Amino acid sequence: MQPDHIRASDADRDAVAARLREALAEGRLSPVELEERLDGLYRAKTIGELAPLVQDLPAHQRGEHPALDPEARDLAGQSKGSENLVAVFGGCERRGRWLVEPRTNVSVLCGGVELDLREAVLSQNEVTIQLAVILGGVDITVPHGVRVINNTSAILGGADVHGTDQVTEPNAPVVRLTGTCVLGGIDVKAKNSKRR
Repeated sequence: MQPDHIRASDADRDAVAARLREALAEGRLSPVELEERLDGLYRAKTIGELAPLVQDLPAHQRGEHPALDPEARDLAGQSKGSENLVAVFGGCERRGRWLVEPRTNVSVLCGGVELDLREAVLSQNEVTIQLAVILGGVDITVPHGVRVINNTSAILGGADVHGTDQVTEPNAPVVRLTGTCVLGGIDVKAKNSKRR
């Protein structure tokens, strides 16, 4: 089977969408062109159908995150594309130096998850955290200068994002939150990095 005929994954679509949004910020695409290409993105079924959407754009710059020292590059090279974190009647946490995959799936049922991104290495400039929270909570801490985009839905619950709405740098790292919160809470706050 040729690579162009392989079915596109969510991570493949997320990577193309991130590059298109970057091209808009760089002035390479107009808002109308971005909308047209995003429509094509969500209709695409294979890798071959995604390629034309970015073929006239420069290659995506993966090394834009400010923490990409040699240790961070080695960590980013170990990326598997996604990670699943589960807390059922218990807890789960990620802190210190860890790799944030392009897609992190967080599932919580009557439990809690704590994600501290202040020393983390983002595998790419925009990462997605997909949340499924039922009767539980998720606390996310990001360093100042990271833009958090909240696209979650809440039913008898909610998401609070503090201190990230003033990030206006077009090439700032982006953490995109998606998913659903039912009878629970998602709390995001920006704090100074612990690393000096």
